[in-house]
Amino acid sequence: MTLPALFQPLRIGDLELANRIVIAPMCQYSAENGCMTDWHLIHLGQLALSGAALLTIEATAVLPEGRISWADVGLWNNDTEAAMGRVLDSVRRWSPIPIAIQLGHAGRKASTEVPWAGGAQIPPGDAHGWQTRAPSPIGFAERDNAPAALDRDDLIRVRDAFVAAAKRAATLGLDAIQLHGAHGYLIHQFLSPLSNQRDDDYGGALENRMRFPLELFDAVRAAFPAGKPVTMRLSGTDWVAGGWDIDQTIAFAQALERRGCSAVHVSSGGLHPAQKIPAGPSYQVPLARAVKQATHMPVVAVGLITGFDQAEAIVATGDADMIALARAMLYDPRWPWHAAAELGAQVAAPKQYLRSQPRQFKTLFGGS
Repeated sequence: MTLPALFQPLRIGDLELANRIVIAPMCQYSAENGCMTDWHLIHLGQLALSGAALLTIEATAVLPEGRISWADVGLWNNDTEAAMGRVLDSVRRWSPIPIAIQLGHAGRKASTEVPWAGGAQIPPGDAHGWQTRAPSPIGFAERDNAPAALDRDDLIRVRDAFVAAAKRAATLGLDAIQLHGAHGYLIHQFLSPLSNQRDDDYGGALENRMRFPLELFDAVRAAFPAGKPVTMRLSGTDWVAGGWDIDQTIAFAQALERRGCSAVHVSSGGLHPAQKIPAGPSYQVPLARAVKQATHMPVVAVGLITGFDQAEAIVATGDADMIALARAMLYDPRWPWHAAAELGAQVAAPKQYLRSQPRQFKTLFGGS
């Protein structure tokens, strides 16, 4: 019987993926001074037993002021590295799943409260707040404290922080890096004309707006081991007239590919409160399809992908090479097991769990 497309292996650089299911990065807002806690061990540990091909650590700030909230994970000093290392050591003891990390900087969307406390921006001077920085002094929302514009020295500092975090990721033995260029955070802020209104070499024409994001990519790519993938998450559109759109996304993806980008993960939105997102099952897949048709590197689709047949169709028809799951994995941490059972495939499962295999699925599990 032909192996379902969703469960066919894929090689990205030196990284061998057992199937096409990626666990997307999901912020947990549970760090202490940027350091991972036991919550992250519980969270990542359960997902590492899921049978997915790749587990991605949540958005990890390269600088304290780059955190989305005061409770975000970071990788900017020895303490944050050591805390992450303790979690990784425990997860790896029990699971062979490859682990990637998403590195980012929130820019003007930083200094916020945790979501369950409202998620609003916290002003500078508050115990949990700080002055945000961005390409231009334009706040995300009218009520927000305006960010300070990044000058040339700031750009060098941010670039160097990404490089330092990439080197720490390499020391920790992480298998891949994803740069967060989506959802209205710093890289995306440089790309979109709605948030980037600079009049220097980093603003204006598309070529200029792409300049700093490409410089960041080049620097991280040079700092991370050559055979290990460096990828980028993109917002395919701002969903706002006059903003970042799919044509610009394709141009940026093509520029990334020329520089050795290993894959792109295509999401959307997050840059402007006026966005009008036509949310529904697979609503972002056409964006992934457009990028895939214009490039040769692997493309990941994401966004309200919940069904097994739905995921199989996305990969089987060539709309994307992989699918990424976030909320679906939180709701059902064994989603890949259930997809394999439905589609007639096999996933790796811990030996401790092999006896849970239902009798009708004799070949569902392979021990790990």
